[in-house]
Amino acid sequence: MRNAASSAQVQREAPKPAVATATDLQRVGQHMTRLAIAGLPRNYELLHDAIIGQNAALAQDIAALGPSPKQPALDELGLKYRLLGHCGLVGESSQAEMGRMLHDMASHLSDSLRRKQSFVRAAEAVLQSIAANPEQSLASFMNEMDFLSTSLGGVLTTEMELEAKLRGDIEKLEALERGVTAAQSASSTDKLTGLANRVALNKAMLDLYEREDGASGSALIMVDIDDFKALNARYGVQTGSRLLKKLADLFRKSIKKHDFVARTDGDEFAFLFANVGKQEAMAIADRLRASVEESIVFPATDTTSAARLTISVGIALSAEAVTASQLQANARIALHTAQSNRRQPVQAFGR
Repeated sequence: MRNAASSAQVQREAPKPAVATATDLQRVGQHMTRLAIAGLPRNYELLHDAIIGQNAALAQDIAALGPSPKQPALDELGLKYRLLGHCGLVGESSQAEMGRMLHDMASHLSDSLRRKQSFVRAAEAVLQSIAANPEQSLASFMNEMDFLSTSLGGVLTTEMELEAKLRGDIEKLEALERGVTAAQSASSTDKLTGLANRVALNKAMLDLYEREDGASGSALIMVDIDDFKALNARYGVQTGSRLLKKLADLFRKSIKKHDFVARTDGDEFAFLFANVGKQEAMAIADRLRASVEESIVFPATDTTSAARLTISVGIALSAEAVTASQLQANARIALHTAQSNRRQPVQAFGR
């Protein structure tokens, strides 16, 4: 049974629309206008993280660029702070850099081949000269050998330069590969909590439905924090961020090796549990709910007792959906049912 909520506890109420004076996007847009920053989606993300996300380090780095910052400098900051909208730039820049390096490498190989062919022709000419004039003087013969030696020296120098160039290019390619790998990791990881994100969840679900043995036997559980916007408004964004991190740590410890958890939205999480039926999924969801309400406690103010988080949970079974999209839709329907019925905060689709 759920404990009676105290006056300090975060109550289960129907979601209230956020009251907006100057909206977040307006604040970001005004700041971008003052700095003469182009209205690109990735620039909105950059400024949003600095201003609305209260990323002080990023805000300082942007301010250090001064008015009218160049786009490459902004993109460099986006990559530095691993913002999702900038991760694609790594692949694009890496592809362009790899193309340039391969073109440069082909040019060096072609130059090396020309030098080798030139030396072969010179050697053939010397041999023909010796064969045609076996009585030539020693001085003439030595001149021929000096010429070949000089030609061979040029070939060897080119070969050593090419080897050094290839070694350097290989190191650059390995560095680019590491950068792409890091960007891919960043694009599938939630920056605040370190959990997987919606992109990673979608991939995991698509992989689930592409297995030869089918997708049956798995459960998608969606979790939403009750009244999180009101909590942020009352206690501050920093408190909300700390609670999300604590919740992520709790969820991370709640799964087994073959299970999956992701933060899919601001206050929304999703689990993918393998080899579970509806009753077991319901039991898991109840344990998650109880664990959150027992573990995630925070001081509301200096003068009131501690407050607790409450969550709503929706469950859908993969056996009851023919596609990953349908499975997500079913789980979201169940979640909405749970949110609208606070007496039964855990709901399964079709129950």
